[in-house]
Amino acid sequence: MAENENVQNQNMSYGADDIQILKGLEAVRKRPGMYVGSSGEGGLHHLVYEIVDNSIDEALAGYCTEINVSILPDNIIRVVDNGRGIPTAINHAEGISAATVVFTVLHAGGKFGGGGYKVAGGLHGVGASVVNALSEWLEVEIHDGKNIHFQRFERGEYREPIKVIGTTDHTGTTVTFKPDGQIFHTTEFNYATLQDRLREKAFLNGGLKITLSDTRDPENPVYEEMMYEGGIKSYVEWLNKKRGADVLHPDVIYLTGDMNGINVEIAFQYTTDFNSEIFRSFANDIHTGEGGTHELGFKKALSKVVNDYAKAYKENQEKNKPKKKSAKKGEEEKPFTGYSGEAIREAINAIISVKLPECEFEGQTKSKLGNPEVQPVVYKIAVEQLTYYFEEHPDTAMIIMNKAMNSQAARDAAKKAMEAKRKSVMDSNGLPGKLADCSESDPSVTEIYIVEGDSAGGSAKSGRDRRFQAILSLWGKMLNVEKARADKVYNNDKLSPVVKALGTGIAEDFDITKLRYGRVIIMADADVDGAHISTLMLTFFFRFMRPLIEQGHVYIAQPPLFKVSKGKNVRYAFSDEERDKYIRELSGESGTKVDVQRYKGLGEMDPEQLWETTMNPETRTMVRITVEDAAKADEIMTILMGDKVEPRREFIEQNATLVQNLDF
Repeated sequence: MAENENVQNQNMSYGADDIQILKGLEAVRKRPGMYVGSSGEGGLHHLVYEIVDNSIDEALAGYCTEINVSILPDNIIRVVDNGRGIPTAINHAEGISAATVVFTVLHAGGKFGGGGYKVAGGLHGVGASVVNALSEWLEVEIHDGKNIHFQRFERGEYREPIKVIGTTDHTGTTVTFKPDGQIFHTTEFNYATLQDRLREKAFLNGGLKITLSDTRDPENPVYEEMMYEGGIKSYVEWLNKKRGADVLHPDVIYLTGDMNGINVEIAFQYTTDFNSEIFRSFANDIHTGEGGTHELGFKKALSKVVNDYAKAYKENQEKNKPKKKSAKKGEEEKPFTGYSGEAIREAINAIISVKLPECEFEGQTKSKLGNPEVQPVVYKIAVEQLTYYFEEHPDTAMIIMNKAMNSQAARDAAKKAMEAKRKSVMDSNGLPGKLADCSESDPSVTEIYIVEGDSAGGSAKSGRDRRFQAILSLWGKMLNVEKARADKVYNNDKLSPVVKALGTGIAEDFDITKLRYGRVIIMADADVDGAHISTLMLTFFFRFMRPLIEQGHVYIAQPPLFKVSKGKNVRYAFSDEERDKYIRELSGESGTKVDVQRYKGLGEMDPEQLWETTMNPETRTMVRITVEDAAKADEIMTILMGDKVEPRREFIEQNATLVQNLDF
């Protein structure tokens, strides 16, 4: 190894001329992941989000009432809004049209304090220009109330300046683009993915009309109109209905206020679920999947108000009790110490939306809000308004208080029962019997593959690199974590070995510093059953080991679906399209026969194939799981494993191709 490194170093030079300067949009095309998250399906859809977010900013400013998104044949996207239209006059700093600047210059826009927008989500000024850079072509049409302005770009470049092509009596912007197949692994848009995002935007902007159409199949066009006058209150109601949840109180609690230039909206409702806590937070309409200061402010406010109400209620009860003789030693009434935040938030479904002039996000993908000034504002507004709500609605307040009290009691009882089992699981000598451990002990280099079944586990054990790769084969019946507390996990044959192998504990006992492996990789068959197993595992991690996901430790391996071979030439395909591509490549113009093997399971691969395709760090493909991914898995399992038949039936009907082989 050291020898190879020395040879490479001898052939490398590093001087002043080796410093590269990426000009214009070249940097975006060189490193698309830095701007849209990835060059995969997520990054592809992010292009649409960036353009739509610009239209949403017009709505936030009060100038846009309708946004139309269309998926056209050949996966071309068109976004039309009736906002003011991008300015077309000459930008004196650049000497070209302001519209051209928006689409060709990074960090250019009207959201940096110039008076264009008081509130906006796209504060980096790279959205439109990044979409342009990553598109095979892009066309923008701007209506300014008098003229229609038009400009076309190809891979970020334009041949002629913006021009007038007609007259108009209305305002707005139309952006049409085709994602670049040279950049993205796939250019096939998923209707449901866009539908979920646009519906979310419609809920967050009550009264804004958003439409989505798909005409890729001319015989079966799809169209949906989304407009919700109830705003985020309607969002909470819709989410509860979708999950098939029974609500504890009839009304959605809605809190709102303005302070220090920050607008706060909160809507929430409790359900009869347990061991679940749903928070969806947004800043300037951007989904902050990892939370942030706005979420923290509300959580603290909720804990304070519920505990204050419970304390006052118990003190009032004590005052009205008949006086008794002094209690014996050890039988004294214990003072109220408050319920934990986890107990108070159990079974809550909450939406938190803040709008402010300057958002501080982590990176362009905006997953976490960092503004420190937001937390005290949300806290103060939530405490004042929720306290008042409880005073005006004592029945609802009592329901929420009793829910917290029962949750705390159940957690305390479960913790006691769990402690004995935890000691036997975590503190006993040795590791799970099905674990084939690695020789390295440094979590920064180690990884564990969680594999379903002994056959696949056997291949993985034989094919792995024993130095840093551990294999844990699962067996037994998977626990329905939808209805289980932590003590049940320690008693489950399939999950307790996972807990023991990782070493972190679960739920309130979770300690990330004890994690034994830096990468936790779920490896399941590349079929519907494998997807089911992966979803169950993700739901478990989301419910009981969420920091694993939040800190980027959880992955899903991507085994191939096909082996395409001709003689000694072998290709592994991960999709039908890739299979067909390799068949054409290997058969050549003569069309000679090519062997195609469809892998039905990981166990069909010999150890060398499994290593080469799925486990070798140099050649494998893995997906790092985000909190949003896990939340989606959790939602699916709630629908499929919950008590309500109707949501489950609707889900299966809408996703028939995905679940046709599952037996529920």
